[in-house]
This record gives sequence, structure tokens and C-alpha cells, in this order.
Amino acid sequence: MDRRKFTKTCIMCLASSAIVPVMSACQSTYYAKGVLEPNGISVARSEFTYLKKDQPVQRDYIIVRNDSMEFPIYLYRFSDEEYAALLMKCTHQGNELQASGDHLQCSAHGSEFSNRGTVEQGPADKNLRTFKVSTIGDKIFIDLRA
Repeated sequence: MDRRKFTKTCIMCLASSAIVPVMSACQSTYYAKGVLEPNGISVARSEFTYLKKDQPVQRDYIIVRNDSMEFPIYLYRFSDEEYAALLMKCTHQGNELQASGDHLQCSAHGSEFSNRGTVEQGPADKNLRTFKVSTIGDKIFIDLRA
């Protein structure tokens, strides 16, 4: 194999290995429209469930949006009764965060946060705003009060 063909093959291999994680992260992100209530926002528990080969599968997280909210909320499911709700606003300069599995990233400056909202990598030095979450029947309620 000549040098040119070898280089081209290596570049194609590296490019495809970099694209697969990005595409799989995009495919797993699910957006749910939250319903505003007097003290918060709610979503149905069923938003975490989808069918894969006719079998119900649970999502690890969903992104809750509502037109009246400036930033979405990352809702991570630890169990049927334990959830973490995080405002997707970077504490460094206020940019909207991107969900990537069990952590959030800021595309502006590279800050990273855990699924509990703690800073894992700067330049952000403050944890994300968290909200109290409760489950009521088939509904998950995110309390937006301070």
C-alpha cells in the first residue's frame, strides 16, 4: 500500500470512529413538552419509556422544554422514584448546555457537569441549579420554586 492510500485509509477510520459516538448521543436525546403548573412543571412518567423490538425500554434521561422557559431542564432517572432535575444553563457564562448521556457539556468553553449537577471540568466553578422532584402517580413533578 502506498503512503497516500495508507493516509486516506487512516483518516477515514479516525473520522468514522469520531462520528459514531456523536451520532449515538444525538439519537438518544429525547425532548418532552412539560406542562406548567402553579409551582413547577410536570411530565408523564411514560416519557421515559419507548419500544425497542416490541419491548419497553427505559431512557436514562429526557430534556423537558416549555415555550415559557428560557432554558430546558435535564431530567435524569436513577430509579422509578429517584430523579435529578437540572437547569441546562452553564454557571460560567450562561450558555445552554448539551446533554451527552449521564453528563452535560457547555459547547462554548468546555465546562462539564455530572447528572447530579456538580462541576466535573471547568472553567465553571459553581454547580448547576437543581430542582426538587416528586412522583405522583403517573406524573413527575419538578418544583421550580427557589
